[in-house]
Amino acid sequence: MSEPPIRRNTVLLAASLAANSAMLQLSAAVATLTVVLVVGVRSLVGLGPAIVLGTGALSALPAGRAMDRFGRVPVLVTGFALGIAGGVLAAIGAGFDLAAAVLVGLVFVGAASATALLARTAAGDMYPPSRRARGISFVLFGAVFGAILGPTVFSPLLAGKDLDANALVLPWLAASAFMLVGLVLVASVRPDPSKIARMLAAPGQAAEPVEKPARFSVILRRPGVLPSMVAAMASFSTMVGIMTLTGVVVVDRGHPADVVFPIIGAHVVGMYALVIVVGDLIDRIGRTRSLVGGLTLMAASAISLIWFTSVAAIAFSLFALGLGWSFSFVAATAQLADCTSPVERGKVLGLTDLLSGLTGASLVLIGGFALDAIGVAALALGGLAIALAPAGWIVRYSLRIRAASLAPSAVD
Repeated sequence: MSEPPIRRNTVLLAASLAANSAMLQLSAAVATLTVVLVVGVRSLVGLGPAIVLGTGALSALPAGRAMDRFGRVPVLVTGFALGIAGGVLAAIGAGFDLAAAVLVGLVFVGAASATALLARTAAGDMYPPSRRARGISFVLFGAVFGAILGPTVFSPLLAGKDLDANALVLPWLAASAFMLVGLVLVASVRPDPSKIARMLAAPGQAAEPVEKPARFSVILRRPGVLPSMVAAMASFSTMVGIMTLTGVVVVDRGHPADVVFPIIGAHVVGMYALVIVVGDLIDRIGRTRSLVGGLTLMAASAISLIWFTSVAAIAFSLFALGLGWSFSFVAATAQLADCTSPVERGKVLGLTDLLSGLTGASLVLIGGFALDAIGVAALALGGLAIALAPAGWIVRYSLRIRAASLAPSAVD
């Protein structure tokens, strides 16, 4: 049997995440503003991102299960199709002041983004454990180009315009165009990465599933699974909570709306620009150190928002937040892939994304009210606590596991 085109598939998946990253930047920057401008209620500033995150969370587990059953590619294609529809509906809603169209569009955008992020499941399929974090990082690296494309396309569309709902029509349509490109790219991936995973698990055998997935209760008891899930939840929810509300913080501090895109772009660069180096470091220094180090950096970045007020300083803080996410989230994904078989991987990562998204959506909604009532200090202190507390728990957990593993030798 010929070698599967792992490099080609990796490039295609990375390019598709560039398209999704562009959509993600627009959603992060203007989902809040789109809802407020169309609905007209300032206190609902967190509703837009909460819808995106909540829908994404609820979509993640079904999408992961579908990946295990039908393959990675069909599910990814469906996700990008939803992204196209979501951008079009958001544009229609903004253009005609139709709140229902905006809200339904954001539901589709959330489902699309969550499904596209499961491309890392496909990445984990195609690489052995010793190179898995690096393989996942190759695919995630594609989002860097989305960080470049986003500000390049969206900032000129808003520059010099009055910030009203009509000004958001063209950006949402452009986001749909990005998702169309992503759909074409993922549809070109073959063979399906799940088949490559089975080839790696059983070289020389037919690429058909020969094992049954374990129950969640069994998987959760495997060493390393719970810390990885906790870290993924904490890093994702901290990241999206701060990222999605940054646009409001920037505007409230007197900066023009179009500078939000370079700031979000800096954040996405932090998330992905160094991810190949990050993936290699994770494989070298270990998963636990990477989880804790990433969460600690995120905590420091969150609290810095109290003192950072200039555009450059906020951009740097968001860059560091993204870099911390890169360490903790890639390490968590690699560890979960290490602990699961190919027929379990999709549902476990889907469950992790479900819990992460629901936590993130709740925090964004609460954070919107807190930001409106108290100010940026509430957002910064909340991010500090959400990132730092799990880091301490993971350290204690790893020490208990290590002590338990050394106990028999100590008795001998």
